Amino acid sequence: MTRSALPIGVWIAGVFLALAVLGPWLAPYSPRTIDLAHEYETPSLRHLLGTTDNGVDILSMLLHGARLAGIVAITVVLGSLAIGTLLGTLAGYRGGRSDHVISGVCDLVQAFPSLVLNVAVLALVARPGLLHLVLALLVNGWVLFARIARAQALVLRQAEFVQAARALGYSEARIVTRHVMPSLMGPLVVQASAALGSTVLAESTLSFLGLGPGASASFGALLDQGSSVLLRFPHVALIAGSAIALTVYGCHRTGDYLRDRLDPRS
Repeated sequence: MTRSALPIGVWIAGVFLALAVLGPWLAPYSPRTIDLAHEYETPSLRHLLGTTDNGVDILSMLLHGARLAGIVAITVVLGSLAIGTLLGTLAGYRGGRSDHVISGVCDLVQAFPSLVLNVAVLALVARPGLLHLVLALLVNGWVLFARIARAQALVLRQAEFVQAARALGYSEARIVTRHVMPSLMGPLVVQASAALGSTVLAESTLSFLGLGPGASASFGALLDQGSSVLLRFPHVALIAGSAIALTVYGCHRTGDYLRDRLDPRS
């Protein structure tokens, strides 16, 4: 593969993001359209990926599910990136008590399994909606960004250009926002692309468990429907599972690609 060629994972991630924007307009049917005469049909010209219970078109559910997964993933990753970068940079640059408090909070959050913590947050709400799902994933999504930002800030605070900025009398806020944060964005961008896939997987898992937005079509809800009829109609679960796996694979491969491109040693 030449250096200019894009790996297949990047193309998959690009298709996912495009479907997250255009999916509902490309869907041939509404995900709420019921056709009892065509329940659990295999792929055909009428329904390209087949149907699920009540004759709901699987392709339409996937395209609408891509919109939900894209909204959740992008919102959670951007929020986690902002919170994690701010807290991690503060901990690494200032050190002392700030570092101890923020690192302690990170340790506390990571002491709980991610899925258990997400479920616990959503269990506090009678009917979880999109906002509740985003907040549940934000609870622990920022931690890894904070740890990366802290590690980079610990190194950058001793860098020559930061020392020169201090000697010129720049304020601490200006040094952090103008010099430190822009210099640590490379590793954070790489982590953000990989986190998109992890967030899609987390959203699908919660929707599979019945904790997603009930009124919305999602990858996880489709997989849940297919799992109950796996032996009789395996195409439903296989298509839903493949969509999740390809999306996660594409996002993680995009992160690997960006890491290689941004690494100065490459």
